[in-house]
Amino acid sequence: MRQIILVLALIFVGLQVKAAYMILPMDEDQSNHLKAYGISYWVIENGAESWWLLNYRGGSFAFRHNRLFESECKIRGVSFEIIPDAAYNKILNDIGNPEVNMDAVKLERAPKIAVYTPTDDFQTQTGDRFQPWDDAVTLVLTYAEIPYDMIYDDEVLEDKLTEYDWLHLHHEDFTGQFGKFYRSFHNQAWYRNNVKQLETIAARHGFQKVSQLKLAVVKKIQEYVVGGGFMFAMCSATDTYDIALAAQGLDICDKMYDGDGPDPNAQSKLKFDQCFAFKNFDLVKNPFEYEYSSIDHYRGRNVPAPQDYFTLFDFSAKWDPVPSMLTQCHTRTVKGFMGQTTAFRKQYIKSNVLVLGENKPADEARYIHGTLADGFWTFYGGHDPEDYRHFVNDPETDLNLHPNSPGYRLILNNVLFPAAKKKKRKT
Repeated sequence: MRQIILVLALIFVGLQVKAAYMILPMDEDQSNHLKAYGISYWVIENGAESWWLLNYRGGSFAFRHNRLFESECKIRGVSFEIIPDAAYNKILNDIGNPEVNMDAVKLERAPKIAVYTPTDDFQTQTGDRFQPWDDAVTLVLTYAEIPYDMIYDDEVLEDKLTEYDWLHLHHEDFTGQFGKFYRSFHNQAWYRNNVKQLETIAARHGFQKVSQLKLAVVKKIQEYVVGGGFMFAMCSATDTYDIALAAQGLDICDKMYDGDGPDPNAQSKLKFDQCFAFKNFDLVKNPFEYEYSSIDHYRGRNVPAPQDYFTLFDFSAKWDPVPSMLTQCHTRTVKGFMGQTTAFRKQYIKSNVLVLGENKPADEARYIHGTLADGFWTFYGGHDPEDYRHFVNDPETDLNLHPNSPGYRLILNNVLFPAAKKKKRKT
């Protein structure tokens, strides 16, 4: 019924007494930045024309005024402004000034979203979760009321990725070492169930080891990106993805993970040219250490929590619209947050990778982006933008307490990015 009402409202929008536009300001005047993305998604999902005004008041959204849209903003607690056509056209003219670092990008189609994460089938008989931690992306998608599907290894290997425009990789370990949780949690029910279920999936697809299963999944995701998909990853799903690509055909897992020892010469055999983002890194060979490689800036990181911030780069909205979209925010300085993979040491980042956010004094990147053939990928270090040090079994973050979170806004920039009409870089 709600959809029928919306369609009727769109049909008769032209009958309104006074033509006008709605602006969702994304600067400090916005009461709920996160839900504003959900409103924008909902508007384009229902066929209305919408625009992303890059660098205008924090990256505001605009669309034709409609009483139903107005009502939905009020229901969700999203701030909006109604302005006449003439005022909106003036905004567009100001944005179009070549001397102004702004641009208007049309949002054409609501992207279909997939989250690669263990599904509800992965439960122990005691009711323990497959993985006893939350995921920032699923939290913010739910909070913003943006629909998504959960998929996992079976769906990826069955070529279901072609049904989606955007893929998020939950905090996965693609190396087949079960998160390197063995030392602390191998006696826990959730850990044992994790191992059992993944070994079952591997066997179902004809693999002898979980590492082989995960490599096959990584390769399928690579095909997805090459074909034009957008892949977004956080925390351990970033570096372990590239490690799996570099180590393809090698055994880097110790016996407690796959029943036999690793190749002692694996380090020298890594194929860095296969990686999306990283190069020349060293593997952490200790199977009991909660770390995968030298990519993650963890060892020797001396950044006190009160001083842990990273800075977003400014990009030209007209010349570089993609990184401009990905860095839209109401502040250029974002609170840092930790994870199994917290930040990326710059010395291990390939030269063709674009750094979107960095902690310059620490010589680390927190937020990076790149292209592969027709597709895009983004890696975002850390676990939860509003939980500085999230531990196993900690309660999930209540986003009602953080409706204006800059760190969570970066995630939603990536979610909405595939909806935008892409423009070729000017030369």
